[in-house]
Amino acid sequence: MTSENPVFERHQTVYKTDTKFQLDTLSYQTQYVDIYFLRLAKLKRIVEAHGRERWDAVEVNGDYVKRVDRVLDVRQGELCWITGTIYMNMPLKPNVLDDIAKDHFISAPLPRQKYRDSEKDQIMIEDESGRLELVGSKIKTEDLVTGCVVGVMGTETASGEFEVIDMVLPELPDQNPRPIPKAPSSQRNYVALLSGLNITGNIHESIETHLLVEYLLGEAGGPEDQAKTSSISRLIIAGNSLSEPHAQATDDAAAVASSSRPTKSKKYGYDAASYNAKPTAVLDALLTDLCTSISVTLMPGETDPANASLPQQKMHPTMFPMVKYYTGSTFIPSTNPHACEIDGVRFLGTSGQTIDDVFKYMDGDDRLEMMEKTLRWRLVAPTAPDTLWCYPFQDDDQFVIETCPHVYFVGNQSEFGTRLTHGLNNQEVRLITIPKFSETGELVLVDLETLDCEVISFKSKSGVSA
Repeated sequence: MTSENPVFERHQTVYKTDTKFQLDTLSYQTQYVDIYFLRLAKLKRIVEAHGRERWDAVEVNGDYVKRVDRVLDVRQGELCWITGTIYMNMPLKPNVLDDIAKDHFISAPLPRQKYRDSEKDQIMIEDESGRLELVGSKIKTEDLVTGCVVGVMGTETASGEFEVIDMVLPELPDQNPRPIPKAPSSQRNYVALLSGLNITGNIHESIETHLLVEYLLGEAGGPEDQAKTSSISRLIIAGNSLSEPHAQATDDAAAVASSSRPTKSKKYGYDAASYNAKPTAVLDALLTDLCTSISVTLMPGETDPANASLPQQKMHPTMFPMVKYYTGSTFIPSTNPHACEIDGVRFLGTSGQTIDDVFKYMDGDDRLEMMEKTLRWRLVAPTAPDTLWCYPFQDDDQFVIETCPHVYFVGNQSEFGTRLTHGLNNQEVRLITIPKFSETGELVLVDLETLDCEVISFKSKSGVSA
């Protein structure tokens, strides 16, 4: 082989999947209230440690700040601090009465982009003993959601509310050190992050998707591009690989619509005749092509054929008759959320539902800031089960982040974004929002040694497909 046609070998990495989000049994027979008790029991000790460090030596008018064990033990006029779970009483949040209205053919309100209403919202803290409303300028400036565990210092007012002076969070958990780089700096090792393929199954599937496959297989570009592609050891697809059912307009459906035959009466319930297998078949073929050369981790998303409740479990292998033979080697179907280690670098990510729901509680639009908040709350899905579907855990709240990741990603966002955030004990986390590929044509590369990010775009600047 001459130097004009070099051969590149793909970099290999050690990949370990964390089985934390895999469920052995799927049951809805228990109450959701257990999740909040489990969460508080797990995080209360951590929050109280931060509270003691911050407030034990605080003295006001000759009195030291006192710790109170239970919310209902707070006494009026006594300066103290308590630990509990936040509950946001927001009139604009979804209400079961809206569902009843739909059943009775009453026009229900349209879905809201935000639940926030600063004039009507109430912020409360609760534990196993009861609930107490939080007031004051300090608490009004904090971005909080239902489900996060905090410690607050203040005093009870004459009206029975708790005026907050200061607050502490669980903060980032302990982080394992990143491995020392072994390879020379010229030899990079990347992990590719992708989300929102939204495959429809049409014969005119987007050209960006075909260019993406060719690029990852090393069939596009010159030797320099192929050398870089060979340094991509793994592709993680963070949900929404298939489009929503109503968006899957196929040629067969168009033919039926244009047919002169009279339409059949409407059927209620599941109609097997309306099932369209083309999107899944196209995704199966795409994954099969990729898995011949690169390792792929596939996470389910909101529009994918998986359970809607978090944590979403692996998509069933029978839906992928070709790529399923690569399972365990280069094809790894996974859960959402997903946690893993790649050459000692810990990844944690979701397909976007968690941050999309947190977004509705806050005034701002900075998704990276919301991601940082979830890390400081130590909760990957803080709003579950209040406004985000999840399983009613009985033994352990699996959404509690026990080990701090090095890379924290969220898929299916409107645009790419990244920043570094740091913890109290020198933890360093790379935050990444992965854009929807069907809208932006962008692939994100993460350098395993430096955690630097790079975006590969498959669309021209003019917006025309490249």
